[in-house]
Amino acid sequence: MRILLAEDDDLLGAGLRAGLTQQGFQVDWVRDGVAALRELRSGEYQAVVLDLGLPRMDGMDVLREARAQKLAVPVLVLTARDGLPQRVEGLDAGADDYLVKPVDLLELAARLRALVRRAHGHTSARLGAGPIELDEAARQVWLEGQPVAIAGREYDLLHLLVLNANRVLSRERIEQQLYRWGTEVASNAVEVHVHNLRRKLRPDLIETVRGVGYVLRTSALQGHA
Repeated sequence: MRILLAEDDDLLGAGLRAGLTQQGFQVDWVRDGVAALRELRSGEYQAVVLDLGLPRMDGMDVLREARAQKLAVPVLVLTARDGLPQRVEGLDAGADDYLVKPVDLLELAARLRALVRRAHGHTSARLGAGPIELDEAARQVWLEGQPVAIAGREYDLLHLLVLNANRVLSRERIEQQLYRWGTEVASNAVEVHVHNLRRKLRPDLIETVRGVGYVLRTSALQGHA
C-alpha cells in the first residue's frame, strides 16, 4: 500500500517513514506543501498523511486545493494544532481523519488501513474476495478458511488485487502501488509475483488480460469455492 507522507520535521518524518514501512506501507516522503500537492496530483497514492504546518504552502491550503481539484485520495491530517476549531476546520476542508502529535504508530497505521478500506467500499477489518480472506493488521491470508503463508511483495500484490476486485490493473499501476521512489524494479517483477501467488493459492486466482493487465474476479473465485 503506497502512501504519501508530507512532514517538514526531519526527525519525525524519518521516524514515521521507518515505522510505517515496518507496518507494510510503501512511503514516499515530501517536506513542503508545494511538493505535497504536486504528488497528490499524480494519483499514485492510496492515502496521505498530511502535516498542517508545512513550509511553502500550508497543509490546510494543500487540502483545500486538492479537494477543489476533485482529488479523492483519503487524507489523514497529522498536526500539533490540537484545538477543536482547528480540527473542525480540517475536517470541513475535506480531511478524512485527524490525529494530534505525538502519534502512536500502531494507531496511525490502523487508521490508514481503515481509510483505504472504506475508500474501496470495504467496512470489515478483514477483506474478502470469494474464498480469499485477508487480515490487514496481521498480513495473514486464508484460502477457503485455511491459512496460507504469503509475505512481502506477494502479499502486497494480493492485497491490491482484493481491494480492486473485478477491476483490471495494469502492470504500471501495480508497480506504482508496490514500490516507493528510488526502488529498482525488475522488468518481470509483477509477472513473477503473479506466478508465485497462483502457485501458492490456485492457478485460476488471477486472470491475465492480455495487453492490459491483471484482475481478480470474484465471480470466478466463488464458482470454485
